[in-house]
Parts: sequence; C-alpha cells; structure tokens
Amino acid sequence: MKGIKNPFLRRRLRVRAGLRQKSRGRLRLSVFRSSQHIYAQVIDDANGTTMAAASSLDKELKGSLKTGAGVDAAREVGKLLSSRAKAAGISQVYFDRGGYLYHGRVKALAEAARENGLSF
Repeated sequence: MKGIKNPFLRRRLRVRAGLRQKSRGRLRLSVFRSSQHIYAQVIDDANGTTMAAASSLDKELKGSLKTGAGVDAAREVGKLLSSRAKAAGISQVYFDRGGYLYHGRVKALAEAARENGLSF
C-alpha cells in the first residue's frame, strides 16, 4: 500500500524529518531490513552519494553466516560497515532506523557499529 495512509511510510518520514533537524551536517547511517537480509549504508545527503555500505549479502560475510536474517548477521554487518566507514574517513554519523523499531536486528547493527568506532 503506497501513500501517506501506510503507517510504516508515515513513521519512516516522521523519524527522518526529526533526525534531519538534529543532524548538524553529519552523514546518515540508513538501515533496511528485509525478511531474509539486512542492509546498511552511510549516505551523504548533501551530495546524494553513498560513502560506505554493507549487507548480509557481501562476499566477506555470506559464507560465514548461517542466515542473513538473524541478529548475528546484523552484528557482522554493523562491524563491516564501521570498518568501511573508518577506511573512508567517517567517524560521526546519525542513525536513521527508518520505520523500524529500535529492537532486535536494527539494535544489534547499531550497537556493533558503535563498538567498532562509529559515533552516533
């Protein structure tokens, strides 16, 4: 269901609008969670470019993960994303959870990224 009546879309837009006001020019760490995989990327909204990205489909992770949908996969994606962001010279971001609750896989990804050097 598209449009403003979709509760997920409304929640996502509400979260992003609030974060944009508080961002202070930092880059955005965006999370997308599907039923089988999890994806994360660091985005520069001013230029419209992706600075770093990681997902449970990456070759480095795919062989070592039992499934791309679990909390363990989210932790590994968070670690990989933070190492790629550090390599790109990024240390501070703001966390855009989209319309997802800060719970489970989304929380595990965020905590792993924090533990490995990203500040948000």
